[in-house]
Amino acid sequence: MPRSVNAVASRARRKKVLKLAKGNFGSRGNVWTVAKNTVEKGLTYAYVGRKDKKRKFRSLWIQRINAAARSNGMTYSELMGKLKAKDIRLDRKVLADLAMNHPKAFEQVVNTVK
Repeated sequence: MPRSVNAVASRARRKKVLKLAKGNFGSRGNVWTVAKNTVEKGLTYAYVGRKDKKRKFRSLWIQRINAAARSNGMTYSELMGKLKAKDIRLDRKVLADLAMNHPKAFEQVVNTVK
């Protein structure tokens, strides 16, 4: 009986990886072994980047809230502590949006917890 190599599926796998490697310089875009390594490394960076993005946005929100809170006579930590004590459940994303786009509403929030 002849040997079965499943050429259709293996070719499809290679085409998928080479498509992902498209646009890379030189052999990184068209040589199978090099392209495979490039794509694996790139997918690893993409995975890590998705996690890192969440950290960076939280950090940005905290900076924006802190700046707005200080302009209203309160620090970030005081504001967050008093929000928690008064059981006002506004997350950092919403507070940062209020601080940037609706400063009057943010000022009302600060005055509520003072």
